[in-house]
Amino acid sequence: MNWKVIKTENEHRKAVKRAMEIFHAEPGTAEDDELGVLLVLIKDYEERTIKMPQVDILEVIKDKMQEQGLKNKDIEPFIGSKGHVSSVLSGRREITLKMAQRLRDFFNLPAELFLSAN
Repeated sequence: MNWKVIKTENEHRKAVKRAMEIFHAEPGTAEDDELGVLLVLIKDYEERTIKMPQVDILEVIKDKMQEQGLKNKDIEPFIGSKGHVSSVLSGRREITLKMAQRLRDFFNLPAELFLSAN
């Protein structure tokens, strides 16, 4: 089959179905080449049409703190003074790039979570 840019949900469904059928194609075969094309087309369609929900980074940080039994003072090394921590966690103060990097590393969070925070 000659695959083209996926433009509709029906085309997407067919492409995913076909990709699943040939998922274990032998390398170097025509089906393997078809699978490669399908995966690119499927990814392109999904990136254009599927919107990920916005995540509130402050809620993520608070949840991580609760999970780990941390108090505000425990994250002062990453944010700053007691007042800074309080201001950031209440949303009165923005998370800076340096804070985001430190919190990302400390909580082992994906960097993308912080992109919508600023």
